[in-house]
Amino acid sequence: MDLLVAYDIADTQGAGAKRLRQVHDLCCAYGQRVQLSVFECRLTPTAFASLRFELERLIDPQQDSVHIYRFAKPISASKTVLGSGSSREVGEVWIL
Repeated sequence: MDLLVAYDIADTQGAGAKRLRQVHDLCCAYGQRVQLSVFECRLTPTAFASLRFELERLIDPQQDSVHIYRFAKPISASKTVLGSGSSREVGEVWIL
């Protein structure tokens, strides 16, 4: 399943900075970053459950928010990129 994950972590100091770094690292492990706090992911249902569990464990629900959007079709069928962002298929490997 294709997902779009967007997060907003309350602050960048102290505990908030640690949560921000942990959420960022977790999202990097599951998908590719397309904006500072936005990731495109292609996951199995099991991997999605793991991602959700880990996010719920990391965030402070009183201060932080995570929005997860599921797409019925591949995310590329619903995506338009304007400007300088590179557009590649979720999960596509680039060798440089």
